[in-house]
Amino acid sequence: MKNNTLTFLGTGTSQGIPVPGSSHPVSLSENKKDKRLRSSVLLEMDNANIVIDCGPDFRYQMLREKVNDVDGIFLTHEHSDHIAGMDDIRPYYFKLDGDMPVFGQQYVLDSVKVRFPYIFFQNKYPGAPGIEPNIICNDDFTFKGHTFTPIKVDHGKLKVLGYRINDLVYITDASNIPEDQYEKLKNVDTLIINALRHEVHHSHFSLKEALEVVEKVKPNKAYFTHISQHLGFHNQMEKILPKNVHLAFDTLKVKF
Repeated sequence: MKNNTLTFLGTGTSQGIPVPGSSHPVSLSENKKDKRLRSSVLLEMDNANIVIDCGPDFRYQMLREKVNDVDGIFLTHEHSDHIAGMDDIRPYYFKLDGDMPVFGQQYVLDSVKVRFPYIFFQNKYPGAPGIEPNIICNDDFTFKGHTFTPIKVDHGKLKVLGYRINDLVYITDASNIPEDQYEKLKNVDTLIINALRHEVHHSHFSLKEALEVVEKVKPNKAYFTHISQHLGFHNQMEKILPKNVHLAFDTLKVKF
């Protein structure tokens, strides 16, 4: 029996869907599954609620899912759609006995410090949150009794992190997975990976490229995330994907 749950808080690209001012048919869709906030997931496990990425929709995502506690935040990289919500961790920080554990590569944590300097002031404003930086390198690490494997992938020229938890892998904003990282994807049950659009992109997997990764990894099931309006309507895409591959959508829950 799988007791851990992953909830897709957002499955959209950096602009989300609908895109403001866009007349693209997908942005005008009335289907809730075509409405996508910026990409992030919630992991609910024994003794731990963990959010991967904290973008500009973080506050609304937490309210929508009725999340009472956050024990830690894992960051994939420094782009705004993945860290711009850091100030909104305050309600959860106030409930913790100490600073909020935030995990990421050194350059990502440095970027958080530059963009949210008041969080790190020695004599900071009493209403500001506190962050406990945890640097991720190449090795497995443990948090709240759970082991995580960092997966280093390429987002164009930028090095970003995916994460493996048990037999689930979460990768977003990737355009290439180095060969030496595929070892970490062996015997995966559930693979979550980005698929931006049909056309090739310089820093994101296209649909074809994402399907090639699925074929190489051979998970039991796969979900695509970080989706733009140019990939198409959710219901139409579901009809043409392999039976074990699906478009994720906001609020979807997956057991792992």
